[in-house]
Amino acid sequence: MAEKNIIGRTDQIAILKQSLNSSGAEFIAVYGRRRIGKTYLIREYFDSGICFEMTGIPGSSLKDQLLNFSISLGKSMGTGINPAIPASWFEAFLQLESFLESLKNTKLKGKRVVFIDELPWLNTAKSNFLAALQHFWNGYGSKQTNLILVVCGSSASWMIQHIVRSRGGLHNRLTRQIRLLPFTLAETREFLRNKGIRKLNNYSIIQLYMALGGVPYYLNFIKPGLSAAQLIEMLCFADSGPLRREYEQLYRSLFEKGEQHMKIVELLSEKRKGMSRSEILAQAGVKSGGTASLILEELEESGFIESGIPFGKKANDVVYRLSDEFSLFHLKWIKPVGKRSQGEGYWMTRQNSQQMKIWAGYCFENICMKHVQKLKIKLGISGIETQISTWRFQPPKESDLSGAQIDLLIDRKDGIINLCEMKFYNTEYTIDSSYAKELKQKIEVFRKQTGTRKNIFLTLVTPFGINRNEYSNELEVIDITIDDLF
Repeated sequence: MAEKNIIGRTDQIAILKQSLNSSGAEFIAVYGRRRIGKTYLIREYFDSGICFEMTGIPGSSLKDQLLNFSISLGKSMGTGINPAIPASWFEAFLQLESFLESLKNTKLKGKRVVFIDELPWLNTAKSNFLAALQHFWNGYGSKQTNLILVVCGSSASWMIQHIVRSRGGLHNRLTRQIRLLPFTLAETREFLRNKGIRKLNNYSIIQLYMALGGVPYYLNFIKPGLSAAQLIEMLCFADSGPLRREYEQLYRSLFEKGEQHMKIVELLSEKRKGMSRSEILAQAGVKSGGTASLILEELEESGFIESGIPFGKKANDVVYRLSDEFSLFHLKWIKPVGKRSQGEGYWMTRQNSQQMKIWAGYCFENICMKHVQKLKIKLGISGIETQISTWRFQPPKESDLSGAQIDLLIDRKDGIINLCEMKFYNTEYTIDSSYAKELKQKIEVFRKQTGTRKNIFLTLVTPFGINRNEYSNELEVIDITIDDLF
């Protein structure tokens, strides 16, 4: 076990540790978007405890996948001779059973881990792979108290349908599941420092996070000695930039019909306030029903979108927002460029543009919403039950009422609502008379339209804090900086 080499992943490590300490057989499914670190997590944590490992080959035939199994089993046996290539997956799993039985005569102690990576790729047409896997687990694996079977897959749709929520022979057979999401800001900083990149401050790391998110594979391209803008230029806009053509490959590798998923993501990228299910389906041209529900679920489970119920609304008023930083960055900046070369300095010259400021402001709001637990810690309410939501009031046409939008509300059980405003600024932020008036009006509209009797605490999240003046003092603003998000 090499837990010390793993960055972050505290909750996931706890799950794996529980599987090692349990008294029965364990069947664990690990899923998440491509390049999020699923394989690394399992290999590093279980280390020498893995007695058999194989990885599915994308687009390969049943014959080639079975040859791959034979080679993998031969490596595990350590004899230098591969076993006979099985004629079917039923025969393959029978060979695996024989191998696991042979280990019972060795002095190896503790649980033995069977790790099958990229499981969906093994399920080729007419291969009966799933039936064979079911037979192996139900007839043999589940009875072995010292066995841990770990299956991984980047195809979120396949893993959710056939493993996590299987209605067939694997129904309710999973003992644990791990949904792996991108790194948090703190984990991203730790990852970079572990790579020897220590000169980038929290502001620069957030700038990188806005474009790349917390995806370990993307972060691994970062080199020391360059600014955030230089790094984004190199990775996303240079002719040979490794992430310039990543977007379509990402979605098509994850989802069987990635075009529909991408269409929904593109719609959400244009709607800062989010969209309801009915609005999404109508504009994307997707019929309401099981398929639509599955697409939205797959996008959410993979960490691309988030859903929430606006303040004061009911469960069927759920609103979806695009939450994946890289998808938003691609659609806003890389896609318009297309395949044509932009020359050196394309990204650098846009740093002070109005378009950049609007995009960065939205991204910063998104990041704050993802790190709301850090906000709660700073506010001293980590142990208080809260409801996190957004709120928007759009007055009827021809009405003299004022509208208002609040991107983050923390509704607390102690009689307080934190109304959070997020401003991305490169120096201390100053509340002027105009913005102070806007904030007062926003609070007034919120009180009137919701009828809340709770105390409202105005909370401002900025990179470097606020410049205290008469307006901030009058509004009694609670000041939170980006350092608190780490």
